[in-house]
Amino acid sequence: MGKKGKKEKKVKGAEKTAAKMEKKVSKRSKREEEDLEALIAEFQNLDSKKTQVVETTCPPPSARSSASLSAHPEKDELIVFGGEFFNGKKTYLYNDLFFYSIKKNSWVKSDIPNPPPPRCSHQAVVVPQGGGQLWVFGGEFASPNGEQFYHYKDLWVLHLATHTWENIKATGGPAGRSGHRMVLSKKQLLVFGGFHESNRDFIYYNDVYSFSLDTFSWSRLAPSGSAPSPRSASQMTSTPDGMGVVIYGGYSKVRVKKDVEKGTIHSDMFLLKREGKEGQEKWSWSRVSPSGNKPTPRSGFSGAAGPAGRAVLFGGVCDEEEEETLEGDFYNDLYLYDMVKSRWFPGLLRGNKSEKKKRRRGKKGGAEGEGADGKEEEEGAPQGPTEVIKEIVTEDGTVMTIKEVIPGAQEEEEDEEEEEEEEDDGSASAPLVEPCARSSAMATVRQGKLFLYGGMFEVGDRQFTLNDFYSLDLNKMDQWEVLVEMDPKTQEWLEESESEEDEEDDEEEEEKEKEEAKGAEGAEGAEGAEGEEEEEESEEEDEDDEEEHPAVQEGETVTDYQTRSEQYWIGLARTNMGPDAKDKKVAKVALAMAKVFFEDQ
Repeated sequence: MGKKGKKEKKVKGAEKTAAKMEKKVSKRSKREEEDLEALIAEFQNLDSKKTQVVETTCPPPSARSSASLSAHPEKDELIVFGGEFFNGKKTYLYNDLFFYSIKKNSWVKSDIPNPPPPRCSHQAVVVPQGGGQLWVFGGEFASPNGEQFYHYKDLWVLHLATHTWENIKATGGPAGRSGHRMVLSKKQLLVFGGFHESNRDFIYYNDVYSFSLDTFSWSRLAPSGSAPSPRSASQMTSTPDGMGVVIYGGYSKVRVKKDVEKGTIHSDMFLLKREGKEGQEKWSWSRVSPSGNKPTPRSGFSGAAGPAGRAVLFGGVCDEEEEETLEGDFYNDLYLYDMVKSRWFPGLLRGNKSEKKKRRRGKKGGAEGEGADGKEEEEGAPQGPTEVIKEIVTEDGTVMTIKEVIPGAQEEEEDEEEEEEEEDDGSASAPLVEPCARSSAMATVRQGKLFLYGGMFEVGDRQFTLNDFYSLDLNKMDQWEVLVEMDPKTQEWLEESESEEDEEDDEEEEEKEKEEAKGAEGAEGAEGAEGEEEEEESEEEDEDDEEEHPAVQEGETVTDYQTRSEQYWIGLARTNMGPDAKDKKVAKVALAMAKVFFEDQ
């Protein structure tokens, strides 16, 4: 009894602390949000002047991340709403609405009067009732400089049959938030987690709310059992029987010191289950320990409900946080979670799987018969996956490097199929292409096909926001289909900090010059002559260094040269950067040095 009493006391104490923090955050952010409310009101005023629905055939949506991509419940259409774009200096938020026809491979922009104001990191859920509806809850709006945030707590429904937006006024709902998750479970919308942030404070949630699609009313659930810790950006999927939801992963942060925050990537899994009759339901949390090959820890991944009771997870980022820097490894791998078997497995393309099987067979055959026959087998053996470095020059002249994994040529299992391929044209099949690594992309599934749009990734201090579009048949798992290629013209980037850095450098130079001048008055001429000699010597040294670099061979591309001379440039970069520099940074610098040298030849 004593232990139980202590445990209950601890839980109540934690709840009180969370309530205090929520009140504190709400108070401090109120003034910020009031400023942004005026800006949001301006957008709504402009939208209110629209009086009729205008639909226009258009190109694909602009580059964006943290939007919503939903599958129409009745038609072969996808719906894109909202999102954000950051160009290094200014943050843009959207409330535009697009419909994509899967059969026609075409886009239509739909301007509907009185839409929700611009937002990102919201949640959108489609339901079949009333000819199809798209429900949107929460999300955030940011000031153009990205320093102030407004978190929405509004609920909207888009009536797909009549193309009208409706703002649902229902009390007792969740507090304003973004990064939460919302799914349809029976006749309810379930909302879990998310976060609310102001300039000085933040809070992460682990509460659960239910919105009844029958009564249009909110209720806060009080599940028994141990709940997940507060988090945002988790994966939330309804179970195949409709009696619960599975929560996986997510992200949260805590304040370690006054100005120091520490982030946590969660990789645990929970089941929220309902029991009892409708109207008398009881909810409970339980921890899930899945088997199989689990995804490596990451945040910012894209999730969707796939066929056959499987949850789909794509990409994401694993951030390495240090005191003053934040670096991330971005992913483009695919994982599936079988909710019936409670098992994770990687979503490998069929080409990759068959290739691995054939490699094992090849090794076995090689062991039985070596010699001349072995050479023939080596020549005909399938090649392993190749990492191709693709360079795209953006409109502002920046070179963006994207890595793509292209599986090697496949070997057919039957001789007849091999002969048929040779008769066709004798050439290898087109290489398979995968989406580049990214986070905050939009994903949905329609009739067994996974669709993936946009997202972002970072290289150094620069952020690349994408507008490419892919699909993958989850039943065949054969290859990604490119529906929209990335447009380099969308990669605008404005370096806001360049002038500030230059000013700091100039100030440092002035200080150095002053110190040097103190002990060198009257010797300016001599110093000038010495300076010229030093410049000549350094130029000669540079020429000598250039002669020692690996020479560029005739007909060689920059990628070929970088690959061939990689170890040399890594060694040179390591010498320049010192032993404490991270291998990843050294490799990036080495690639850049090799490219510069190649272009100078």
